[in-house]
Amino acid sequence: MVVQSPLIIDATIRSAAKIKGDEAAGLAPGHTRFYVEADVGTLVRGTAAIPQRVGWVVDAAPDWRGRAPNLKKRRVLAFARPVAGRPDQVQLVTPGAQRDWSPAVDSLARQIAQEASAPDAPPIITDIRSAFHVPGALPGEGETQIFLVTKDNRPAALSILRRPGEQPRWSVALTEIIDDAAAAPRRDTLLWYRLACALPATLPERATASLEPDDSAQAQADYRYVIEQLGSCRNGTNTTSISGDAARG
Repeated sequence: MVVQSPLIIDATIRSAAKIKGDEAAGLAPGHTRFYVEADVGTLVRGTAAIPQRVGWVVDAAPDWRGRAPNLKKRRVLAFARPVAGRPDQVQLVTPGAQRDWSPAVDSLARQIAQEASAPDAPPIITDIRSAFHVPGALPGEGETQIFLVTKDNRPAALSILRRPGEQPRWSVALTEIIDDAAAAPRRDTLLWYRLACALPATLPERATASLEPDDSAQAQADYRYVIEQLGSCRNGTNTTSISGDAARG
C-alpha cells in the first residue's frame, strides 16, 4: 500500500457513517462500508498540505464478535490518493487501505516510504532473464547466479554460494558487479518486498535451457532455497505472480 499511496495520513476518526444500498455494492462478506471523517495528525507521506479534517470511504472488516467495528476515535493510517477538486476528500488506494495505528505500523510505513522515494530505490522486478551454475572443485561446492529483468532496465541478480559443511549463502546485486560481500535483504524492506512479491515460485525452464542437466538441476535447487528464505509475500494471500509490484501468494 505504501508504494501505491501518494498520501499516507496519520489521523483520528471523528465520525463514521455506515453506507448501505447501491453505494455499498461489491463489499466482501462480513465487511461494512463507512464514510469517515478524521482529524489529521501527521502527513506521513505527501507533497502538499491537506486540510485539518478529511473524509474517505473504507470497507471495514468485522470485529472479533463478527459485528461492524466501532471506528469512532480510532487512530489510523490511511493509505490514499487525492480527489481532484475536493481537497477535503481522499480515496483509499484499496477499499480496505486503512490500518489501526501502532508504533510498529507507523515505523514500517515511514521506512518503506523513505526507501521508495530514495534515488536508489530498488527496481521493480518483472521477469527472470537467465541463470547459470558453476560447480566448485569440491563436492557440494558451487555458485549459481540468476539474472532478473527490471521495469527500468536496471541490473539485478541473485547469487547463491554453496561451500561444503556450510549453510548456503545468498545475496542480491543491483549493479553490474556481483559483490561477494553482499547480503540478503532484510524482511519488510522494499527490496525484500519486490523480490518476495514478484519472483515466481519456481525457476522458469527457459532460464536454464542452455545449461547441462546437472547444472540446471542445481540452479533450480538454489532458486528454491532463495524462495524459501524470502518467505511469503503477504502471509499466504492468494495473489498473482510477476506483474510489477503484484504479490506472490
